Amino acid sequence: MRTIYTATFIQEDNTFYARIPDLPGCITTGEDLPDAIEQITDAANLWLVTAEDHGDPIPAPTPQSKLDHPDDAILTMIQVDTIAYRSAIDTRAVRKNVSLPAWMANLADQRGINCSQVLQEGLLQKLA
Repeated sequence: MRTIYTATFIQEDNTFYARIPDLPGCITTGEDLPDAIEQITDAANLWLVTAEDHGDPIPAPTPQSKLDHPDDAILTMIQVDTIAYRSAIDTRAVRKNVSLPAWMANLADQRGINCSQVLQEGLLQKLA
């Protein structure tokens, strides 16, 4: 899933407190604004991946003009991409048994085609 949410940031002393109002409990901190943006983007991706895995409802992004936020908050849009996030954090290999016609498997072997790689490429294209 790829979408854009609004993040809010409040600075107190040398800390930036960040949250995504549309994602309950999605909060974090950063040492400066760029760090806080990086941290909240990571937190939002993790929040969404967890919701996807558990079949929980995923809130639609609220337009910035309709968000309730403190007057001194900094608002910025962040892009989340759960497929890219999953590929970055879950790099373990999982064995899958697939069936191919014998002629196709033989021809792939003769031509040095890696069937696992072709399957991964095809699945990434289908999932994107």
